[in-house]
Amino acid sequence: MTIKIIAVMFLGFASGLAVGSGFVAFLTVLGIIPRLTQLTKTMKLIHHYEWTVIIGALTGVWASLWDPIIGISAYFLIPLGLTDGVFVGMLAAALTEVLNVIPILAKRIHLDGKIIILIMAIVLGKICGSIFQWVYFIHHS
Repeated sequence: MTIKIIAVMFLGFASGLAVGSGFVAFLTVLGIIPRLTQLTKTMKLIHHYEWTVIIGALTGVWASLWDPIIGISAYFLIPLGLTDGVFVGMLAAALTEVLNVIPILAKRIHLDGKIIILIMAIVLGKICGSIFQWVYFIHHS
């Protein structure tokens, strides 16, 4: 092996460790998973949430490295996408609640009494962005 290949391998490994450590610190320090279980009133299932995040992260890493082809029906992707979207949405909601992002943002842009408008703008923006990504980047491929 050449020095260049070894350097690229080291850089990739170090980058993975840095991103993984940041992800774990993000979830641990902010208490995202315990807050998510409080919001959903499923504290007894906290270990399932933790393992879901770990398995999801490992599966995502594996899928990004090998670009797997899974021979399943396209109809199975609908509930899979819905459950993925619900989980990511709940994780994002727990994060924004832990950090009080929406009230702080509402004060900064002078929408103190109209937080519902801010929340609807965020939701509609996410929906439009997801539809745009699907139609433009995925459907045209």
